[in-house]
Amino acid sequence: MTTTTITTANTNTTASVATAGRASTTLPSTSATPAASAPPVTTTAASAPAPTHAFYEQERLTPLERVTGIVDADSFEEWDSELLCRTPFPLPFYEDRLEREREKTGYPEAVCSGKATIGEHPVAVIAMNPFFLMGSMGSTVGERITRAIEHAGEAGLPLIVFAASGGARMQEGLASLLQMAKISCALARYAEKRLLYISVMTDPTTGGVMAALSSQGDIIIVERGAQIGFTGRRVIEATFRPQFPEEFQSADYALEHGLIDIAVERSELRATLARLLALHRHRGRDATGHTHKVEILPSSGRHWPNANAGADGKRSAWDKVRLARKMDRPTAQTYLREIITDFVELRGDRGFADDSAIIGGVGRLGGFPVTVIAQEKGVTTAERVARNFGMPHPEGYRKAMRLARQAEKFGRPVICLVDTQGAHCGVESEDRGQGNAIGDCLTVMSTLRVPVISVILGEGGSGGALALALANSVGMLENAIYSICSPEAFATILWKDSSRSAEAAEIMRITAHEAFEMEAIDEVIPEPTEGAHADPHTAAEAVEHFLVRELERLVPLDAETLMRKRQQRFRDFLRIEQQHTHEASILDFRAIDREEYELSVAQGR
Repeated sequence: MTTTTITTANTNTTASVATAGRASTTLPSTSATPAASAPPVTTTAASAPAPTHAFYEQERLTPLERVTGIVDADSFEEWDSELLCRTPFPLPFYEDRLEREREKTGYPEAVCSGKATIGEHPVAVIAMNPFFLMGSMGSTVGERITRAIEHAGEAGLPLIVFAASGGARMQEGLASLLQMAKISCALARYAEKRLLYISVMTDPTTGGVMAALSSQGDIIIVERGAQIGFTGRRVIEATFRPQFPEEFQSADYALEHGLIDIAVERSELRATLARLLALHRHRGRDATGHTHKVEILPSSGRHWPNANAGADGKRSAWDKVRLARKMDRPTAQTYLREIITDFVELRGDRGFADDSAIIGGVGRLGGFPVTVIAQEKGVTTAERVARNFGMPHPEGYRKAMRLARQAEKFGRPVICLVDTQGAHCGVESEDRGQGNAIGDCLTVMSTLRVPVISVILGEGGSGGALALALANSVGMLENAIYSICSPEAFATILWKDSSRSAEAAEIMRITAHEAFEMEAIDEVIPEPTEGAHADPHTAAEAVEHFLVRELERLVPLDAETLMRKRQQRFRDFLRIEQQHTHEASILDFRAIDREEYELSVAQGR
């Protein structure tokens, strides 16, 4: 493997890239012979064509400018700098075009790769060149990218790819197309090593590069101002002549449609990458990342806070329903701010939309890197409308599944914060498979090979809540509720009278104390006397105590034990050890059941 050291000058904690000109580059020139070397050529890169739409205003960068603005000073060592592939069956004018591109840009091809550090974290880097035939992917580009992925895998390095490409290289025809498959296979082998791949889409990222390379990242970041999409606007316009929304194929458009995790300004990119690399560097507890002082309480198994038992006894079930729904009760956002450090939100289901009723991401809790999946109702009325009052759509549960699988890949515990009256019910959710999404989520949670810990913060309504509460350990704030449906729905279904909701709440066994007695949860987490809304900080500390203690208990367990204990926990719930026989036949039971049912209907019960 050939390596070349390139001097960079980045010493800032955030990216600082000059946009007033082009950096001078010193890279190997090439001849028509594959893998040939020649004296270095120093030149100044010409500007790439300006974006054709006013929405895309980010200036494009050469690979050297990109590397200089991101990696630590003097840390970049280039790989395979002299590698060139002979093009099979080239077009007559193609070789001449390549030579002109090399002379114009000073780069031998449209991609560079190597190893470096970012925030002192070792990493493999691939940077594409939009100035060289629009960063298009030919045989040499595909081979360089594939080798870089393989080098990263062999060295056990995280991989960051800065894509900037118009897609496949038309001049190479089928040979270019097949590079997509080559790269996909390399990424699949790399993923088997459970190494982190961060895809950064810059302007432009389209076509085969977007599909085969950029869209397969564990975490996908788009630099604001970039145009991204599989088919370019010009092709779509020529073929279908549609009316595009103003933000079509922009970072925010992709974010809204669930296709990416993060959209960042260029000035924030280095810091974002450094934080993500730090979160993935340690799979166990990292004491240096623990900024909260937490007094770990001794575990005594299943726990009910006797200190607040008196206060609990003074409140009816309906009182607790109202407390759980109280507008100023802390939502998941409060707990995230209070107990999770270095949090990076990851968005989208990668297929349809980003459901803001579920917040997901990575951060640290008590020094442990964790994945957090939280149902969020919103604080203000406007935010509650925007977040659909915390009722997730199918894409919300698919986002949760994606993040849970990602956590499993990197050995991170999963923390779920539950607060929903139920999954969204509506035509659009049914059309997109709400039942399928919840069922799939339950299956994923039941088979995860990492610790899963859930806390019910407010309302834990029906399958929409259970999808995030199939866990190794479930805690519940003492004024929260956990139920098969809302008291209003219960009263309507059983008595056809929603005004009897308070009465329904009393018989549904929905309070934390009752759920604990049923062994549906493992611990009741105490709240301030007046409720969590009276002192959110104290409430958050109690949740943190529970979570950190459970992490310390569960993290040392092996993957098989974690999964088995989680499944056994639910198998043992109300388990019937022996079936008792009765002299009465099944027909007799059916007759009795029918008589009791008709009597209850007649009496309005």
